[in-house]
Amino acid sequence: MSNPCSSCSTASTCSGNCSSVPELTEAQKLSNIKNVVAVMSGKGGVGKSSVTSMLAVSLMRQGYKVGILDADITGPSIPKIFGLKDKASAAEKGIMPVESMSGIKIVSLNLMLENEDDPVIWRGPVISQLVKQFWTDVIWGELDYLLIDLPPGTGDVPISVLQSIPVDGLVIVTSPQQLANMVVRKAIKMATMYKATFYGLVENMAYIECPDCNKRIEIFGKPAGEKEAAANEIPYLGQLPIDPRLTALSDAGQVEEYQSALFDVIAQKVDACSKEKSPKETA
Repeated sequence: MSNPCSSCSTASTCSGNCSSVPELTEAQKLSNIKNVVAVMSGKGGVGKSSVTSMLAVSLMRQGYKVGILDADITGPSIPKIFGLKDKASAAEKGIMPVESMSGIKIVSLNLMLENEDDPVIWRGPVISQLVKQFWTDVIWGELDYLLIDLPPGTGDVPISVLQSIPVDGLVIVTSPQQLANMVVRKAIKMATMYKATFYGLVENMAYIECPDCNKRIEIFGKPAGEKEAAANEIPYLGQLPIDPRLTALSDAGQVEEYQSALFDVIAQKVDACSKEKSPKETA
């Protein structure tokens, strides 16, 4: 995806070569991010932040340096999932992210609030500007992957991210419900308008396994993720179950202790997609 100029009204017509391209900030000069992956749904409640968190953990376990930009400003959950208590600090040349137990660098508005349950009552333009500052004013350092946890919907923040941040690829998260898939298709069509590259679709909450008899129970209906991916002409990354252990560890801020071969496979597929990008497409 091209890196559109901040002054252009639409990414679809910007070549990224306008004279108004801003100079790098001091924080950006101290950062080297190889791949930017945005995790998007359009629909709330499908476990997008859980997918973002475990994708980060799985990539980290594969030896990569990983960061998470929590762009869900009014409903941030990433710090809670990772059990972060320290606040983001300001250095002379930018904001320093908070590191998780395993070294994942994280920036979220909740790491700047006095209390984690303080509400953020801001209008869209202010929220969008903060997300841009998380890109321009944070000293991310050396990262192989920066994951952006997008909020639901197709409004100000997703638009700002696709317009002002050089996103290399999108991971779409859905669930088996037809209602969820209908809303997710809106997000896919919106991202297509900005010429986004899709790394693939993840179907979360596809089933739960009975702990007594190991029977697979499809609570939200028959999974249709593979069919949805094919209909939208994007890769299918796989399906994930509802796992009470993941829920418990996330509530306890210990998501990095969770082990899942399914997440590892999805992370490997995302990594393969990023490596397939030609030099011309790489931001």
